[in-house]
Amino acid sequence: MNDSSWRSPAGSGFGGPDQGPAPAGPAHEWRQAAQTRPMPIVSDVPAGDNQDDHDRGAALPSGPLFRDETPHEHPQHEHSQYEHPEYRHPRYEHPPHEYSQEPMSSPSSPAPAPSPRQQPRQKKSAGRDLGAAIGVGLGLGAVIIASLFIWKPAFIGVIAVAVVVGLWELTSRLQERKAIKAPLVPLAVGGAAMVVAGYVRGPEGAWVAMALTALAVLVWRMTEPPEGYLKDVTAGVFAAFYVPFLATFVALLLTADDGPQRVLTFLLLTVVSDTGAYAVGWRFGKHKLAPRISPGKTREGLLGAVAFAMAAGALCMQFMIDDGTWWQGLLLGLAVAASATLGDLGESMIKRDLGIKDMGTLLPGHGGIMDRLDSLLPTAPVVWLLLVLFVGS
Repeated sequence: MNDSSWRSPAGSGFGGPDQGPAPAGPAHEWRQAAQTRPMPIVSDVPAGDNQDDHDRGAALPSGPLFRDETPHEHPQHEHSQYEHPEYRHPRYEHPPHEYSQEPMSSPSSPAPAPSPRQQPRQKKSAGRDLGAAIGVGLGLGAVIIASLFIWKPAFIGVIAVAVVVGLWELTSRLQERKAIKAPLVPLAVGGAAMVVAGYVRGPEGAWVAMALTALAVLVWRMTEPPEGYLKDVTAGVFAAFYVPFLATFVALLLTADDGPQRVLTFLLLTVVSDTGAYAVGWRFGKHKLAPRISPGKTREGLLGAVAFAMAAGALCMQFMIDDGTWWQGLLLGLAVAASATLGDLGESMIKRDLGIKDMGTLLPGHGGIMDRLDSLLPTAPVVWLLLVLFVGS
């Protein structure tokens, strides 16, 4: 083979276009094949996940287009998992942990959650302004005690005002949240009359006033269009029973000779039950009592309410109620704890159905009047009935 076979003869594709035909021979055939069949391009970057591009032998551009648009700290490992074995470079043979002690993670992966020892301890909160709640509670207690022991009719007026305000809160929330228009005027007038009738005429007067109030609700609602009549009057009758009728039993307690002591026992036991449930549940509560209705109440809190109410009931029956004994107070306290808890859960059910936290904002730290009457209202008939059975009316 001479030197001319390595130069570009005319027409071979290596020289100019006007140099004549290429000579035949093995060297020429080898050069012709090299011209028509390009060698595959070997690149240090991967060919990507597309199998069509790999079959065509095309080299894809390198960079963050194949991952998450963000280069990693160790670029030599960035594409090793996508690389075809045919083009694997020796520098990619080592696993990532030989270069770094920390596992690789993409920026979009969530940060690991801190261990329980690393998490800061959260301080329990009462959920309300305790200063305002205590101040309002003391003020209400002073008004109740003063009216209760100075002049009984004044306390009946306090009950009537609480009933009217409670009815206003309840009917307002029903209209705002459920578009239920329970007539407030007949409810307020009938509710106040119900309390007075119970004090003056006893249980018979309370039942008659309740029936007349329900009839007034039915008639009053007839002055408006019939759409929604059934749900409006149903809510009105429910409100008449729930607020003023149950409150009438407080007035019935007051009619006895030791009426002020009976009312004070009723109030003390209910407050002590709520306080015991709150204190014990806040400190030791772990097992939920009714999580779907009131997530804050616990079984430990219920036990605290029972213990506190039974102790207070024994003391009140022994030293405040005429002809009362301590064992009667234990039963009375147990019944009060049960009725107060059920009353609280009942109003919590109503507020959850309405989608609200409090019935009102009239009492700072407490919510509304109805938020304070929730456990008192169902407890009043229980205390009245047990005291009638124990010591008479």
